[in-house]
Amino acid sequence: MGGQHTPYGQDPYGQQPYGAPAAFPAQGAERPITVDDIVTKTGITLSVIVVFALINFGIGTVNAGIAIALTFVGAIGGLITVLVQAFGRKYGSAVVTLLYAAFEGLFVGGFSMLVSGWMVGSADAGSLILQAVMGTVGVFAGMLFVYKTGAIRVTPKFTRIMTGCIIGVLVLALGNLLLFVFTGMSPLRDGGPLAIVFSLVCIGLAAMSFLTDFDVADKLVRSGAPAKMAWGVALGLAVTLVWLYTEILRLLSYFRD
Repeated sequence: MGGQHTPYGQDPYGQQPYGAPAAFPAQGAERPITVDDIVTKTGITLSVIVVFALINFGIGTVNAGIAIALTFVGAIGGLITVLVQAFGRKYGSAVVTLLYAAFEGLFVGGFSMLVSGWMVGSADAGSLILQAVMGTVGVFAGMLFVYKTGAIRVTPKFTRIMTGCIIGVLVLALGNLLLFVFTGMSPLRDGGPLAIVFSLVCIGLAAMSFLTDFDVADKLVRSGAPAKMAWGVALGLAVTLVWLYTEILRLLSYFRD
């Protein structure tokens, strides 16, 4: 992955949001990571997400109650596994990454049914899901091109700004959730003008997050990190892809009518 980047004398791991360690463990006999490792592990992770999404989607066509329950289980489980990696020094753990993929697959399958209107028999539900998938792939490819051409450099300042913006969005989303729980109002998710703007901001941040994911992968490869670190990169990319997909699908649902 090309482009101009931060000098390697700086710590690349303080810049990324998914808990990479501050320094490599002793490599011993383990071979260094390659781009193929990252592509393979990311492909496996995304495949697990798709399989479990289809499973929950299929369950939803038979029993909506069970599918909704599994969706909540997936959302909570996915959050826990990300926190375990971030704070439990599990970066590069295949078990944590695949557990995340399974949980997040359940969430994505149920979320897709609910937001697209599939469960209420919306005629264009399948079209909305397909458009969201295509949009996600398109944004991913576009940001990879931006990174490889060096059009936007991932610097420590860029990373700090991104981290601050993401934390701000999370605080707003949590506040909106609490408002909904106690008042039934959800201004950031009700399909109104404010909700549309919020979704566009989230989509923009998710897209820019790919740049930090690519930069982490680039630094790991060029620094000769252990091959198992590819699982950490895969989880980071999966988190960003799922976030982007859900926001695109949600935005499309606002214009369904």
